[in-house]
Amino acid sequence: MREDTMGTSEHPGAEPPFMHIGEVAARTELSLRSLRHWEEVGLLQPSGRTEGGFRLYSDDDVDRILVIRRMKPLGFTLEQMRAVMDDIGVLAHPASSPDDDSAARGRLADVQREAEERRARLERQVGMADEFLGLLAERLADGA
Repeated sequence: MREDTMGTSEHPGAEPPFMHIGEVAARTELSLRSLRHWEEVGLLQPSGRTEGGFRLYSDDDVDRILVIRRMKPLGFTLEQMRAVMDDIGVLAHPASSPDDDSAARGRLADVQREAEERRARLERQVGMADEFLGLLAERLADGA
């Protein structure tokens, strides 16, 4: 059976059910190619693999994928996304030192400000696109 068509299965010895790549792609509205690419560049690692080598993703993996997916339209690079995911991992890890935690919070606050600026730019671009569509609608209505 192909990896991209397999459904949810239990990973031996694990509590939660694991999903195969096809189900994760459907849940996240991403392509199989994107998920595989993100793994190749070290942005994302599935929680496990079957004996046959098929990727197995947990709900936590899906949550990480959704964070990455939300950064993508804002134009963050793979390197920037990797850094954000590392910092989120530091905050989630109970054994992180206070210094590491503080540094990760500072970097994430910088990313938050950058994301807000990028979103504002996108909002202005959407406004211009709406104006253009309105102009086209007017021109088409004049010629009717």
